[in-house]
Formats: sequence, structure tokens, C-alpha cells
Amino acid sequence: MRRIGMFAVVVITVLLAAPLALASTPGTDVRLTHDDGSAGGYVSSYTLATGQPYTDPVLSECSRSRGRQNEPSVAVNPRNTSVLVGSSNDYCGVYLGADPVGPIWLGYYRSENGGAGFTSSLVPGYPQDTSPFAALAEQVRTASAGDPVIAWDAQGRAFFGAESSDDPAGTAKTFGDVWVARYENPAGPGGATINDGKRYSGTTVVARGSSAPNLLGVFQDKTAIEADHNSDGRCDNDVYFSWSRFTGNAQTNAIYFARSADHGATFSHPMKLSVPVQGVQFADISVTGNSNVYVTFRGFASQRGQPDAVYVTRSTDCGQTFTRPTLVQAFVPYDAQDVYEPEPIPIPESSRDDPAGEEAEPEQGASARDCGDFDSHCESGYTFFRRDTQVRSAGDQFAGANDDTIYIVYDPSKPGTQVPTGTTYGSVASGVGSQSGVYFARVDGRTGATTAGPALIDNQAVGHQLFPDISADTPRTAGTTGTVLHAIWWDSRLDPCYSRTRPVGNCADRSTVPSLDAWAATSANGGTSWTSRTRLSDVTSNPNYEQFANRTVPFAGDYLWVTSLGSFSFGVWTDWRDTVQGIDPREVPEDEDGATADVLQCRTFDPATGVWSGDTCPRAGGLDQNIYGDLTP
Repeated sequence: MRRIGMFAVVVITVLLAAPLALASTPGTDVRLTHDDGSAGGYVSSYTLATGQPYTDPVLSECSRSRGRQNEPSVAVNPRNTSVLVGSSNDYCGVYLGADPVGPIWLGYYRSENGGAGFTSSLVPGYPQDTSPFAALAEQVRTASAGDPVIAWDAQGRAFFGAESSDDPAGTAKTFGDVWVARYENPAGPGGATINDGKRYSGTTVVARGSSAPNLLGVFQDKTAIEADHNSDGRCDNDVYFSWSRFTGNAQTNAIYFARSADHGATFSHPMKLSVPVQGVQFADISVTGNSNVYVTFRGFASQRGQPDAVYVTRSTDCGQTFTRPTLVQAFVPYDAQDVYEPEPIPIPESSRDDPAGEEAEPEQGASARDCGDFDSHCESGYTFFRRDTQVRSAGDQFAGANDDTIYIVYDPSKPGTQVPTGTTYGSVASGVGSQSGVYFARVDGRTGATTAGPALIDNQAVGHQLFPDISADTPRTAGTTGTVLHAIWWDSRLDPCYSRTRPVGNCADRSTVPSLDAWAATSANGGTSWTSRTRLSDVTSNPNYEQFANRTVPFAGDYLWVTSLGSFSFGVWTDWRDTVQGIDPREVPEDEDGATADVLQCRTFDPATGVWSGDTCPRAGGLDQNIYGDLTP
């Protein structure tokens, strides 16, 4: 969902930058998604919890697919930092046969050694899951799931939230449900904490869509989750879930919220939080030291005078009621956009060469959020993934009963960096580019006043900064006080073709290059200043590979993730270091990117019928998009 608009430039302070660490990393990057067969491939959640062997065609395919994963999440166990669980949109099971018939589903990635290594699995309930756990997921009625989010409570339970769509029967229905899967310690809350969040215990549908075709009814999107785990006797172990609800093919939408007081077994009737703000997305949930609940979200500019802005709403009764939204900060957006100029689509042998998308066919001159080949071709000739200014937030649940502070990050255009692009591409508006940066703000929930920032976490003259996330925690070491913050983001400062006039990783000749890294920073004083600005990823990778929609357009997902507890912090990101570049034989002549955005694929052409086959080697590495992680400062 996107609204394009201009708003007056906001004066924003910039924090003094500390020396950069261009080459240092906290450690060697760790892979969470072992769909190449390494580290045992994919193991059933049932086997992980019980030790009993089980496999199925989906898990077997996931162990060899070299497929796609994006939109990662990760959460550290508040009872034991050795235990982390992660997830992503996992496409590993898509190519079960000649046609893509397998699911896009939520990954379940588990580490019991502090993130040094992960076992890859899937949340139960996917199509063709016949394990004993499958019956516990009977509420899940869809063929695909995504937007994974994770939270822990204080008793060893982990909660995985998701939105889902696609009819298993193959119709055009987009169900649009949102649901929460529950994991627990097999021995209960008193069991050894190394086994926390290990046994799947069921899935609860929080809200259902209308099952209308092609998003024409009610469709839920972009989930957020948090649980109260500070054990202060107030709202203990309540689970909070929020999402965007779209109706009428995304003509209207709002932020909704539900709570569970029984460990995710049931949820309250959804309530609308965003009134009177129109055009909203990217909800996030924070719980503060006094157990108040906050939901932050982005509002998009509208003709009614509403600006692009960060909004927050507050609950002081464990999520039962909320205040009306308060505008925290207006901003100039950084929303990649262009104008569609569709080109003829080569006829594939099968219409299911890739899982069906949820967007209508582009029309000549229509606004584009991402660009690539054929029907995704844009007038500028650039190839780029979608991205919009987002809002993420965190609270420090261990800061004490007097704490009511939320910490917010977002990634708009830096004021004063607007420049004509000379093409139809833009980040502020079509034809107007800019530089993006990650901003931080500290807000007093009692008054709504901003007590630090808005300020850039890492002000750089070169590079775009995208998809930030933040975590907040009180150290457990003697002699230390105050909230420590950890932030992660994507950064293109090492992009050799960086320009405010072009998308990330695009050169003037329309070729694409490796351009994105994960970066991180920390603040030991609640965001007053930031230090240890560090490059996390060991390899700079190319986010513009055309791996989606029948190998025509890139997709990077919509977020990264960082989690922390005490002195421990870990971040995850989507990565393309393992992708095998290739040539798309359907491009005759070769298009503007000069094959730099094309991935390895195998196709044959039948001159008698004029029909191209689908990709017959989808496991050869052209689709090898993965989730990596590392300790963060």
C-alpha cells in the first residue's frame, strides 16, 4: 500500500558520528536457511521436539531446493540467551514437481548455542504436512504464509505471527487470515530453559479475511507481535498482535490489534487503532518497563492534509483499550517509485512457472513500486526492489516500573538531499530522488514528548540506509544502569554506483552491482548518542536479482530484525551472496541491465508454437536467496 506525497522539510538534528568500522564484523556470518542440504537440511518440528523421525516431500524438497527466503525475524529467549528462534518467508518447498505446487511458508530456525549455528525447519500446518503436529494446525486453511514475527513470554513460550493467503485448491481466492503459532517447553515452564520454545502446541487464527478473489475483499497484512515477559505482576505473559487490514482491493485500510491472556490459545475481538489517520501501514508493538503497550505505525500523506509521519497509540490496561493516535514526527518519505512501461511477456509452457502474485497486471503509465523485465519493465530502465519508509519501535521491559519510554527508528529521505533524477524513477516522487537515512527518536509515553532526536544514527555522505530495526534492554552486569539500544539496517555506502538519482545498486548504464550490507550500532545511554557503528555482513551482495514473478523482478522483503537481552544482541538479514547469476534467454535482445540482474535459469524455445518452457533448473542456484545473521554490537 503506497501513498505518494510531499511534505515540508523537517529540521532534524544530526548526532556526532564516531569513527567507522568499515571492515570489522562481530563475527563470521551464520546461515539460518540450510536449503542446500548443509547442517542436516530441513528437519521436522515434530522431530526437533520429540526426537521421533518424520519427514515428508516438502521437507525433502526444502533440503535441496536452494530457494528463496526473505523478511527474516529472530528473537532471543529472555530466560536463556543460548536459545534463539528465527523465521522468514520460506519458499524452499515451492518446486516439488514440474510446476511450483509447494508452499511458501514460515520457517522455524532454532539455535541452542547463542546463534553460532541454526537448525532449519518449518512451522507446522503447511500443505502436505502429515506429522502428528499437523492436527494442531487445523485452523490454518491457506496454501501460503508470510510476514513472520516472533515474541517470547517469561515462561519459555515462543509465538510466531503471520498473515496468509492463497487457496490450496488453486483458485484466485486470497484468504487474508492472520494467525499465531505457539511453541512451548516440552516440560512446561519449569523445564530446562535450553528446551524453551521447542515443542509446537498449536495455531490460533486471530482474524479471518473474506476469501474474495484477487484481494477484492478483506485482506490482512504486515503483522507485529510482542509479549509481556518482565514478570512484574502486571499483564504477565499476555500476547499482543497487530496488523494492517485492507478492504476492497486495498482501497481502504486501518491498523488492528488483538490481545491474548491465555498464552495465545485465544485472542480478543480485533479493535481498530488508527482512526482518524487514513492510509497506514507497518505497525510495530512495544511493551515498556511498566507494562504499558504501544503500537507505532506509519501514516501516508493524503489529500486531506495528512503528512507522511510516525504515529503512536498507547494502552495502560494491558491492551484492552488504546488512546487515539498521536503524531510523533512528520518526514519526507523515501519510497522507491517509477512508471510502468510493460513489454511483451514471453509465453511460458506453464502459467505456474512461479507462484502467483497478489498484484494486478501492471498497466502502461501506472505507478510502479518495483521494476524489472517484461510486464514489470519501467520507463527508467532501472531494475530495483520495492521499499518504503517504515517505522519500528521497542520498549525496555526490564527498565523498571517507572519506565514508560519507547524507542523508534524509521528510514525517510534526508532533508535537503532531494535532486531531479532526469528519469521517471524517484524516491520522493517520480523524477525526484534523495538519500535515505535511519533516524532515531526517544519518546516519553506519558506526555508524548520526544526526549531525544529525531537524529541520524549514522550520518553518511554516501549510501542509502533502509529497513531499520531496534531492540532495547537493561544490562544484567553489575555496576551498569540505563537502557542499552541495538539497531540494525541495510546500508549501500559500499555501492560503487551510488547516486541519489538512482535506485540502490543501479549504475548509470542500467547495470546492477553488489551494493547492500547489513550494518548495526549501539547506544549505552538510551539513544542520546550512538557508537560501535559496524558492518555486520561479511559479503556485499546484489539485491536486484530478478528472482520473482517468473524471473522478472527482484524482491528483498520488507524488513530486517535485531534482538537483544542484557549484553547479548543478534541481527538477521536477507542475503544474495549465494545467488548464481545467469542469462535470461527470453530477453532477445538483452535489455538495459545487460544480464547483471538475471539469474541462472534453464529454458527451451519451441519455434513451432512460439512458446518458452518454464525454468527447468530452479534448484541450480539462480533462486538462492538466504537468511544470514551475526552477533551485533
